[in-house]
Amino acid sequence: MDSSELGAIGDHLARNLRAIRELRGLTQKQLADLCEVPRSTVANIEVGGSNPTLGVLMRLAGALHLSLEELLSRPRARCQVFDIDALPVISSKRSPGSKLRKLLPHPIPGMAIDRMELAAGARFAGSPHSPGTHEFLYCERGQIELHVSGEHFSLTRGCVAAFPGDQRHSYENPGRATAIGFSVVSLAPVDSIFDRVDPAG
Repeated sequence: MDSSELGAIGDHLARNLRAIRELRGLTQKQLADLCEVPRSTVANIEVGGSNPTLGVLMRLAGALHLSLEELLSRPRARCQVFDIDALPVISSKRSPGSKLRKLLPHPIPGMAIDRMELAAGARFAGSPHSPGTHEFLYCERGQIELHVSGEHFSLTRGCVAAFPGDQRHSYENPGRATAIGFSVVSLAPVDSIFDRVDPAG
């Protein structure tokens, strides 16, 4: 392998690492901490100014859930299209005909976006999150009754409800046709959760 081929692989590595790290929502320091390498190592690789060892490459690939081939191969287009069957679906045994489809094919730290499909008369229980979490519910079609800590809110097409995600909540379709809604959850930063813990407690 001549120097031009090695240079091309180094360029592929730099572009792939930067693009995939950003896609995963990680800073250079966060990725470096996951791999247990200095942040400067990640920074140097991303500008093509480093010749990392196989051990470092293995750590990077493992942290990003990639194979070495994916990390070193020619970069793919930044845009990826995912077929509907590739997006995870959660069905409720208590609400036949209702389902929750995860809309983020790649995990993004601190965020969740779901498409909710509620059959007529169905009710779907939400999972309370950590204190400091915010949830937003958008009604796309039909009517959705939102229950939050004993209060009830009726949403029709185009309405958005914003509420604390750490409260007990559920979604209900009181209508006769299927209702569609979208849930956007902004999770509390891990640091803020630890800040609320009393070390003396």
